[in-house]
Amino acid sequence: MKSIITFVLLFVSIVSFSQNEEQEQVIESVNIFFAGFHTQDSTLIKSVVYKDVVMQSVGVNKEGETQLYSSNFSDFLKQIVSIPEDNTFLENLLSYSVQIDGNMANVWTPYEFWYNDQKSHCGVNSFQLIKENDTWKIIYLVDTRRKCEE
Repeated sequence: MKSIITFVLLFVSIVSFSQNEEQEQVIESVNIFFAGFHTQDSTLIKSVVYKDVVMQSVGVNKEGETQLYSSNFSDFLKQIVSIPEDNTFLENLLSYSVQIDGNMANVWTPYEFWYNDQKSHCGVNSFQLIKENDTWKIIYLVDTRRKCEE
């Protein structure tokens, strides 16, 4: 009986360690994306993005209706690298919630966005990732944007 309990505890520990390591790798891909974003390095961003990435935002139009906006990834990269050097911006991720099933992962990251040292907006990013050749790649990114509640 003692050996069965020891085996079960060892198995649970190995699975838990493996899953924590996998979660760290998923988070690392998201962090690399934002490192490239903040340094305006399109090559770094592309290193963790799948070839057919989809980018969308959920927002509210002037009439107060919920809208889904789609963005072209190439246009997104052009916008990021063209931000003038004298403008500062920071997307401050407040937390990470990671879910993994096999070669698919989801990361939910609430954030605050700062532009020229002023809080611009808040929201949530939802990243979908796929594990390809032992590397987690972002296949889908959808976010929300709203005025921050103080």
